[in-house]
Amino acid sequence: MINKTSEKAGLPPGTVVLVGARTEPTRITLLDYDEQNVDVRELFKVEEAFPFRQTPTVSWLNLTGLKDVSAIEKIGTEFGLHPLTLEDIVHLNQRPKVEVYDNYVFVVIKMMRVVSGARELDIEQVSIVIGENFVLTFQEREGDVLDPLRVRITKGKGRIRRYGADYLGYAILDAIVDQYFGVIEEFEEMLESLDDLVLGATESRVPAELHSLRSNLLILRKYIPPLREVVSTLIRTADGIIKEATLPYLRDLHDHVFRITESLDFLREGISGLRETYLSDVSNRMNAVMKVLTVIATIFIPLTFIVGVYGMNFEYMPELKFRWGYFVVWIVMLVIAGAMVGYFRKKNWF
Repeated sequence: MINKTSEKAGLPPGTVVLVGARTEPTRITLLDYDEQNVDVRELFKVEEAFPFRQTPTVSWLNLTGLKDVSAIEKIGTEFGLHPLTLEDIVHLNQRPKVEVYDNYVFVVIKMMRVVSGARELDIEQVSIVIGENFVLTFQEREGDVLDPLRVRITKGKGRIRRYGADYLGYAILDAIVDQYFGVIEEFEEMLESLDDLVLGATESRVPAELHSLRSNLLILRKYIPPLREVVSTLIRTADGIIKEATLPYLRDLHDHVFRITESLDFLREGISGLRETYLSDVSNRMNAVMKVLTVIATIFIPLTFIVGVYGMNFEYMPELKFRWGYFVVWIVMLVIAGAMVGYFRKKNWF
């Protein structure tokens, strides 16, 4: 899908205009918790979440479907978000980035999955705002990789309910980044399956599959490597919104992003090598065909000459009156053809 950034042309910075979004209805959920208690609600109005901001608990407000721009503006007003942050939330053609403000950290990341059967990437932008005791997430549509995280919070599994909003922000990023490993593995499996088809392949789908893999790789390289700088910036902002206790987990996340980036490099080399192997194999098979055709054409050169000589329309040609002339010409041509075939085989020319 092409995001029409031109829709914002001429508007002042900070204008909240939806760009490139799927027109799904807005759904608002709130997950409020501390170490002892958890409260999960689906809200009809975004204002219902605002009282929770005054409590010492951690509040995770998730807005799915960005059609209701007014709700996003109300959230921005209540939580003190910069107008440029609101603009970036509804502009869905962002590269992964992080912006650090006095009272919150704003992160943009892409959630990815491989569409089953289509072998194409499905990409969704997720905007994350991490505050002192709250996390705001903005998603394009229903369905994500964060459900296991929600289960961990509601059931009190792990350490997440003992930590603050900064750890929740890390956990959201970690869940999304972990999904990248699955995406990379699926493309590696596609590459391996193509590797078995390339040599001697006669199926026309091989070039199309290689092109599809390369296109998806370009998308991955557009959105994943910038995450290294995003996580590095979060690590450098320690003692602010991000607490020291969360740093070891962010360093581990940085290592995950580094490993994924390395996997992208290996995948790129694999696709390039497979493409070169395929083109080389096609070229070799074409050369083999041309060699056979050349040998056949070469054999027919003297035969065509003989036929041409005796096909001339002259009245006086001694051999034309010879009783066995027709058979002699055939024998001569067969001998010449056989001799040439034997010579070519001796030279291993075909």
